[in-house]
Amino acid sequence: WLRLRELKKAMPKTPLQMLLRGQNLLGYRHYADDVVERFVERAVKNGMDVFRVFDAMNDPRNMKAALQAVRSHGAHAQGTLSYTTSPAHTLQTWLDLTEQLLETGVDSIAIKDMSGILTPMAAFELVSEIKKRYDVRLHLHCHATTGMAEMALLKAIEAGVDGVDTAISSMSATYGHPATEALVATLAGTEHDTGLDILKLENIAAYFREVRKKYHAFEGQLKGYDSRILVAQVPGGMLTNLESQLKQQNAADKLDQVLAEIPRVREDLGFIPLVTPTSQIVGTQAVLNVLTGERYKTIAKETAGILKGEYGHTPVPVNAALQARVLEGGAPVTCRPADLLKPELAELEADVRRQAQEKGIQLAGNAIDDVLTVALFPQIGLKFLENRHNPAAFEPLPQAEAAQPVTKAEKPAASGIYTVEVEGKAFVVKVSDGGDISQLTAAAPAASSAPATAPAGAGTPVTAPLAGNIWKVIATEGQTVAEGDVLLILEAMKMETEIRAAQAGTVRGIAVKSGDAVSVGDTLMTLA
Repeated sequence: WLRLRELKKAMPKTPLQMLLRGQNLLGYRHYADDVVERFVERAVKNGMDVFRVFDAMNDPRNMKAALQAVRSHGAHAQGTLSYTTSPAHTLQTWLDLTEQLLETGVDSIAIKDMSGILTPMAAFELVSEIKKRYDVRLHLHCHATTGMAEMALLKAIEAGVDGVDTAISSMSATYGHPATEALVATLAGTEHDTGLDILKLENIAAYFREVRKKYHAFEGQLKGYDSRILVAQVPGGMLTNLESQLKQQNAADKLDQVLAEIPRVREDLGFIPLVTPTSQIVGTQAVLNVLTGERYKTIAKETAGILKGEYGHTPVPVNAALQARVLEGGAPVTCRPADLLKPELAELEADVRRQAQEKGIQLAGNAIDDVLTVALFPQIGLKFLENRHNPAAFEPLPQAEAAQPVTKAEKPAASGIYTVEVEGKAFVVKVSDGGDISQLTAAAPAASSAPATAPAGAGTPVTAPLAGNIWKVIATEGQTVAEGDVLLILEAMKMETEIRAAQAGTVRGIAVKSGDAVSVGDTLMTLA
């Protein structure tokens, strides 16, 4: 909220735009309509002007409340087609969705090609057909990941698109967008001349060239184009997320296997588009399938939600066997999912105020902004509020790498894996021959040391299939459980994964509690 206000103060005449995940807002679940309405109101009050509203399922029912809230508060409501390809997606699919969004009420339409899979010819056809049928302002958003984005933008411009998304050259390409300057130069002297001064753009590029250096350590592996995405349909943000997740699981070498598994999971889930949050859900399930060595041995809570219909309509029916497994005799959701949610804002507000009082947290002048922060990011949001005025609780600001002076060669440092402590935080550092640091990961807090291995003969250990944090321990000491019962919930890779009993038994030696960090293979409890 503060960043938004500061940006608006610095650019009062420039419309600020955000991406809004429909009924999900900025989170990974559906929120009740009263939360959607209040979030939009506060975003507008804090300085937001344009809302690009999308739904990962392309279900217009999930965009309706957000679009109506945006328009009711006088902001620009842009409905979105989350572009994808599959046997279930045709030109008519997109024309039908455009019409449904226009009936809901929008100020413009965006074609969101989050994976960079929109071919130039498909872009020309889609834009031409929409502009031919409907009197609506049309935007195109393409990622540069596969190398087709520049061509797609040009063909869309020829077909009559009204606006396209680009990025200043020093922050463009790979996972991002085509370069602004390249398109300005391409269109110069044509009927589509932008009128932008390329010399002034170069000043902006130079500024961000220096800014980017600060974030070098956080960039993904992609250096050029990646044709694997044409098959896997992985958006740029999802690709960097996958790389990060696999590093956390010490399985960076499994990326190709995961990319091959993603289309299979997507088909099982009804050929859903891969855009937040479904991209994370499909990607995480693919990682689980690869790392556990068995497809759907573990089904993430969010994957089960899609199979149950909790996220809305899928383009085609989901895998029937998987759906039956998660429904456990129940019926799938067929109505607008948010219709099943009771108003929740008052309860959320009371809960945040209670926690603030208990923890001595000073809420913002507009306390509703803090309430919404916690509502959208339950764990990290509260930690943020607790430490908002404590700089030591945050990672240090990124710094551009300074040139190192030439020094006398010294004896190479010993290779190995070390745990080091910096300002009270432990990190696991992998040092290769010569002293180069090749891997740096946060270590589990000292207080949450790895659970002990169960002694021989004490029963069957229940181990962590992934590295992550314990979200909730459900089983209790001495409890008798049946095969398949949920023992605890692990939060890993932004998803909740249920750890179930592989056999019947009695719970013994629970070694973890909520909030503990665990590594792959750690013993969580034992079944005797």
